[in-house]
Amino acid sequence: MKAAVCYEYGKPLVVEELDMESPHKNEVKVKIAATAVCHSDLHFMSGDLPGALPFVPGHESAGYVDEVGEGVTNVKPGDRVVVSLLRSCGECMYCKTGRPSMCQATWPLDSESRLKNKKGVAVNHGLRVGSFAEYCMVDKSQVIPMPADMPMDRAALLACGVITGYGAVVNKAKVRPAESCVVIGVGGVGLNAIQGASISGAYPIIAVDMLDKKLEASRTFGSTHLVNASKGDPIEQVKKITGGYGADYVIITVGVTSAIAQGVAMLGRQGTVVIVGLATQNLEVFPMDIIDNEKVITASFMGTTNSSQDIPKLINLYKSGKLKLDELITAHYTLDQINEAVSSTASGEALRNIISFE
Repeated sequence: MKAAVCYEYGKPLVVEELDMESPHKNEVKVKIAATAVCHSDLHFMSGDLPGALPFVPGHESAGYVDEVGEGVTNVKPGDRVVVSLLRSCGECMYCKTGRPSMCQATWPLDSESRLKNKKGVAVNHGLRVGSFAEYCMVDKSQVIPMPADMPMDRAALLACGVITGYGAVVNKAKVRPAESCVVIGVGGVGLNAIQGASISGAYPIIAVDMLDKKLEASRTFGSTHLVNASKGDPIEQVKKITGGYGADYVIITVGVTSAIAQGVAMLGRQGTVVIVGLATQNLEVFPMDIIDNEKVITASFMGTTNSSQDIPKLINLYKSGKLKLDELITAHYTLDQINEAVSSTASGEALRNIISFE
């Protein structure tokens, strides 16, 4: 099988032939149809976030079940599936209390690989999936069946970018109608947070970014007010829009610690900041501001998603015309063009670039 491998941080991926074993117990081999390029892939490829070399990046995918291991009963060969990095054992305390995204089980694929290059060197499954490749190997809990009329490239988006942004608003913040919601950063994840706020009935929905082009695009997804953070004080602009009170919710989708501090300052009393972007530097806050105003600082990993329940719901929202997926796709590439797709994503030019295999 052909795959794109990261051998050195910050270097172009190497497209080459790899060998893949058959699935072990509870594992599923998936023939990839479409994979989106996510900024999380870029963080691992650059070395900003830890990951063992060499590895195959890619985690936002959809495809066909090719082969199943012993104990797999939820899917069969030929099934069309969304492939997520979220795993759940169904047995730990978090799974049993309805919090599968927090599953604390250990998995064979975390310490073992089913991939080797032609020199016999083991190649790791990046971000629990490794789908910049013709095939990937995942746990059975990572595949979610989908209907025959769901386009593969749209379905791939549901594996990460959509559930992360949408779920931060709907599952974690639980925004209610007429509550104000700010989204800082209107890239792929931020636009889906805006969609979540719009579907939830929030008002106003304030998009904050530094690029007018991205801000204008956010209107398509439901933003009602735009704030360019490079033109004036964004905190004061948000307070003005909210009648001087500050926002009920601020969703931080950029991985910048200073944006989190801004988000806290944008809150009104008893407001909530939800951290989504992968910030890696320490955050300083003034405790008395948090205490006096009963502000809440929380986070959402992968949209606090229950994949088996939430992804089918999102498919239905898309099919009913309420969830926008077509508008998120910037361009399609082949696997041989992977480095071009990555560069486009890193530059900020694209919302989501898709690697297509069919």
